[in-house]
Amino acid sequence: MHLSNQSLLIILVVGIIAGWLAGRVMEGGGFGLIGDLLVGLIGAFIGDWLLPRLGIHFGVGIVALILNAFIGAVVLLLILRLLNGGFGYRRRWSGW
Repeated sequence: MHLSNQSLLIILVVGIIAGWLAGRVMEGGGFGLIGDLLVGLIGAFIGDWLLPRLGIHFGVGIVALILNAFIGAVVLLLILRLLNGGFGYRRRWSGW
C-alpha cells in the first residue's frame, strides 16, 4: 500500500476534524491537536468497520469521510467513558 503526500494530508485533516467535532460533542472541548487526531483516526477505523454492518453508507467524498470518522470517534469516546466509570462527573468523597 502506497500513500501519496496528498492522501496522507487528507487522512490527517479528516482525523483532526472528526476528533475535534467528537470532542466538542462529547466533552464540550477538544483534546488538543494530537489527541483530536488520534481520536479521529481511530474513530475512522471504527466507523469503517461499524457503519457498513449497520447498513449505513454515506457515499464518497471528504464530507462522507469526515461524517464516518466523526460517528466512529463518538462511539470510541462513549466506550472510553463507559470503561472510565460512567457518564457523570467523577464522584469525590467530601468530608461532609
